[in-house]
Amino acid sequence: MTSGAPEPTPDEPGKSTIAGNEAIAHAEERAARTADKNISTLPGLPLPEDTANLRQGPDLHPGLLGLLPLVGVWRGLGEGNDPVHGDFHFGQQVVISHSGENFLMWESRSWIVDPDARYLEPGLRETGYWRISGPDSDETIEFLLTHAEGWIELFYGKPLNQTSWELVTDVVITSASGTENGLKIGGAKRLYGLVEDGDLAYVEERVDADGDLVPRLSAKLSRHIG
Repeated sequence: MTSGAPEPTPDEPGKSTIAGNEAIAHAEERAARTADKNISTLPGLPLPEDTANLRQGPDLHPGLLGLLPLVGVWRGLGEGNDPVHGDFHFGQQVVISHSGENFLMWESRSWIVDPDARYLEPGLRETGYWRISGPDSDETIEFLLTHAEGWIELFYGKPLNQTSWELVTDVVITSASGTENGLKIGGAKRLYGLVEDGDLAYVEERVDADGDLVPRLSAKLSRHIG
């Protein structure tokens, strides 16, 4: 599987990711388009509102500074490979928000598109939470992810630098309904990174039926909010 998006790779993170100061500079350049936008919330709860814009709402919990560049709403296109349906193109929106507590909320929606990026049908959906545990010198990322198709994953990982993060599954649990639908989900590895133009790129590899780790998803997403 190949993608038109530059992809971060575990072996050469420096080639496709950018330093923290450069990431901040790119974010400032895009602020004219994204700085005044935020996700909508329903009013009336006696709680801080969720925000995907670090300029608005509660301050980010200091325990999440290692994930700060991820906060925002990201949209873009990607390519995937499904063992049943083969290669496909998809669009994706990822919302990464916080409420001042010591976790990030994650929501991803994707849709299948044709080679000209025209919508065809709904795709994968995910919800979950990012957390960081351990001292600054040995931070461990925890990513708890629930898939609408019927499985739950727990990833653990490390920041590779200020703008890239590598995660590997520790546990994959398929629900009863997912099993009935024929799901056979292997473990996975994900790598996220900010690339040279400030976009968020990622790749996912997943264990196939033969026990091999093979490319499954890759995408490049531009900041829409934040």
